[in-house]
Amino acid sequence: MPAGASPPPAVFLMGPTACGKTDLAVALAARFPLEVISVDSALVYRGMDIGSAKPDAATLAACPHHLIDIVDPTERYSAARFREDALSIMADIVARGRVPLLVGGTMLYFKALKEGLSALPTAAPEIRAELETRAASEGWPVLHAELARLDPDTANRLKPNDSQRIQRALEVCLVSGRPMSELLAEKSEPSLPYRLIEIALLPSDRSVLHARIDTRFRAMLDSGFLDEVRRLRLRYELDPGLPSMRSVGYRQAWRHLDGEIDEKGLYATGTAATRQLAKRQITWLRSWQGAEEFDCLAGDLFDRVSNWLSARLGT
Repeated sequence: MPAGASPPPAVFLMGPTACGKTDLAVALAARFPLEVISVDSALVYRGMDIGSAKPDAATLAACPHHLIDIVDPTERYSAARFREDALSIMADIVARGRVPLLVGGTMLYFKALKEGLSALPTAAPEIRAELETRAASEGWPVLHAELARLDPDTANRLKPNDSQRIQRALEVCLVSGRPMSELLAEKSEPSLPYRLIEIALLPSDRSVLHARIDTRFRAMLDSGFLDEVRRLRLRYELDPGLPSMRSVGYRQAWRHLDGEIDEKGLYATGTAATRQLAKRQITWLRSWQGAEEFDCLAGDLFDRVSNWLSARLGT
């Protein structure tokens, strides 16, 4: 960017699951010179369509989304990789004279993009395997207690059964010899070279969002979600410990297919887990600095956001 030039704009559209982000993004992209970049840790995976509420083929044809269907569900996709991919795509969009519109509910990815990431060590498969073996015999609460000794700040933020995050935090401690909380405080990337226009969609009535979640999960089951997971298990060498299969909905479907819960239990645990996800996303957004809040349940949501965005894009 030339000296003295103002940075190009980039729009963040953030919100909890089932709040209507995709529909709003598609409508905004038809109104403004925007290109959509997905900010979703499940939509990156090929074949995970129904359970992730991935936009359908007609929607993607009308409004292409970047960073959808880019890795197999056997792979691990990190916040660091997202940041690298997103920055590259954003630069291409700006070079074409358009504006990046980053849409999703994976708040860690938004945070990584906005604030940068610390230089955490890369994954160490042998240590990860050892931790998984220990967890199978001793239980994750025991490993959580170990993390509390090595990195109390991180342990205090995690529940004793948050296996994925406990595993990663212990892995970082064992590889680096330093607490992950200490490393996270050391940001290494430069600031984001964009003028951020940040939108947070939040429900004025949490019960209405919950009803949407329940309705959508039932619709997923009726649309063949379990068949989708069966196909994934046949096509790929998957296990329930992979990040893709830990995604909300997929974790519960795996348990059902393994006979651990019946169909009623699948619906109950799936909707409960999705509600918990929405709660965490809303908590993130309530503490997010710099975003303009809009009621995602408002009947005139598009008009409100469109008018506000127009003033900031100068269109």
